[in-house]
Amino acid sequence: MPFTFPSPLYAIADTLGRAELSFVDLAGKLCAGGAKLLQLRAKDISSREFLVIAREVQTICQRYGCLLIVNDRADIALAVDADGVHVGQEDLPLAAARHVLGPKKIIGVSTHDPEQAREAEREGADYIGFGPLFGTVTKATGYSARGLDQLREVRRLVTLPIVAIGGISTERAPSALAAGANAVAMISDLVLADDVAAKVRETLQVLNS
Repeated sequence: MPFTFPSPLYAIADTLGRAELSFVDLAGKLCAGGAKLLQLRAKDISSREFLVIAREVQTICQRYGCLLIVNDRADIALAVDADGVHVGQEDLPLAAARHVLGPKKIIGVSTHDPEQAREAEREGADYIGFGPLFGTVTKATGYSARGLDQLREVRRLVTLPIVAIGGISTERAPSALAAGANAVAMISDLVLADDVAAKVRETLQVLNS
């Protein structure tokens, strides 16, 4: 069966390099708020530490009935039996990730222009990420803001589910869905909130209204 997002909110657990934040704590709060799809994005830590964190996050996700996608690392996704992996243009190629994880796991691919989106669909991605939609300070993508018009163009070109990413806040999210995204990925607006779970609930209410 083709993959569909279980929710219009694609939550990303990323500490953004802030020592006061915890991947595991964030995952727990995101799930408690109602996230049903969570990506664990842990940059600049050792593979051993990433594995330990991923195991704990997977336990949390299973408790809440939330899908877990691991960013970049198909090996970590396999080791913790995550639901899938998300790879970027410079990461493990989609075919190699599929070889590691097998046919039943979810594989998403970051795309930044229409041709990359079409290529991801041809190669068998389950969904694509598209962005940075509005620009972002949480990741150095090397790409300028794509904007809603280019999102609409990509929507016309591919049938895959699309998650929009990059500078998306609760207030901006509805415009991305209206332009053709099936879900919106959010990081800063969620993980830096004073009450993460409450922010997730607020965002879900907006997206589902």
